[in-house]
Amino acid sequence: MSPFLGAKRHSGKNVNNMKEFALIFRLNDPADFRPSPEQLQERMNWLAGIAAQNKLADRGNTLLPLPGSARVVRSEDLVTDGPFTEIKEFVSGYVVIRADNIDEAVEIARKNPLFQQAGGSIEVREVLKRD
Repeated sequence: MSPFLGAKRHSGKNVNNMKEFALIFRLNDPADFRPSPEQLQERMNWLAGIAAQNKLADRGNTLLPLPGSARVVRSEDLVTDGPFTEIKEFVSGYVVIRADNIDEAVEIARKNPLFQQAGGSIEVREVLKRD
């Protein structure tokens, strides 16, 4: 079984009763987009630790910061390249975790090795699930 898939229960709690939070990773420099093998392993270990607690809802994806890899569509039917010229930090990816509340989600985010490796930030947002 993958370390990113877990049982439906953790510590006697039903994970279906937990909230989900998106952790949105932002970097300051596109050069930090490609971590070294050691940095990548540290990030995977952090993710595996969350999965081991059955708190990983979606292991997410990396969003490419390369020219031509993004477009912004506005309500005026205007399409522009990237959001790259409009923001100082760029969104590099996301994961979705389970936590009892936003404070717990923030504590999980604070342990991400991204801060020591590249700076940047992690935005923590509660997910409104629609059935």
